[in-house]
Amino acid sequence: MTLPLDEAVPPMDPPPSPPRRARSAGDPVKALLHRHRELCEHAVDPLEIAAGLEAHGITDRTAARFRHRDVFSLAEELYARTPRDGTPPAPPAGIPVHAKAVRGFGYALLPGALALGAAAAGVPWAGALAVLVTVAALGRPGRAAGGRFPAAVYLLAAAALGWAVHRHGTPLGTALAVAVAPGHLAGAVFAARARRRLAGSRALEDFADGVRPLLLGTLALYAAAAAGAAVLAGTTPAVAVPLAVLLLLTRLLLGHGAPRGALAAALALVLALLPVPAAPFAAAAGVLVPAVLALSRASAHAQRP
Repeated sequence: MTLPLDEAVPPMDPPPSPPRRARSAGDPVKALLHRHRELCEHAVDPLEIAAGLEAHGITDRTAARFRHRDVFSLAEELYARTPRDGTPPAPPAGIPVHAKAVRGFGYALLPGALALGAAAAGVPWAGALAVLVTVAALGRPGRAAGGRFPAAVYLLAAAALGWAVHRHGTPLGTALAVAVAPGHLAGAVFAARARRRLAGSRALEDFADGVRPLLLGTLALYAAAAAGAAVLAGTTPAVAVPLAVLLLLTRLLLGHGAPRGALAAALALVLALLPVPAAPFAAAAGVLVPAVLALSRASAHAQRP
């Protein structure tokens, strides 16, 4: 006796489905791109992205988690993957770079010319004028460090220079005003060479190792120029040179928007107010270390409008 076919052969269970593949961990670079979309969309080149990532605490070691050997390689991928409608971002519109440099140097000559003219004319407020024009040459208030401390830095700079000129006479103020022009050149050369070194770097540590001696060499040359300005104005270089170096470092920290740079400059200027002979030298030495650390970061050299 035969059984019906459906009873003779028991129904077979459906074959087990193949194990579902575990979902991939996703695209970490895409997540990073989403997190820093504004930075990537407004960057002129990958170097700006690298500097911005470093400012957010991403180092070469962190880049390894995104399967990149360094921050620069990661920035290049972020730049390439940022949608731009087929056209690269245009650089900030405005006055050409060479015209800005010429105009800036012309402005840098004004403080020394005004201070020398007032001192030669024997006007009673020549020292105050020298302090005013020297402090004004530090830059634009509110531009640096996110606008957190620059107003206080300007007030402290005026107080420190006013106190020094009160103690040592108008020639000191004149020397500092004359030193504005070489200070402008020193800052411009340092910024250009640091930017060029940034373009040729492949690791943040290599960039920092190259920028530190560049900054120290720039300061040494500027100190020699400040000493010449002191001799020209008829004051002692022992006081004028430390104050001039302090002002140059303050200007660099403000102009490059270095993190916590304005605060370091403010503390050094407070130290310069102490009524002791070594105060200017101690203030310049005190701001040197934080300035070297801050200005050797790639984020301090991103292009700014």
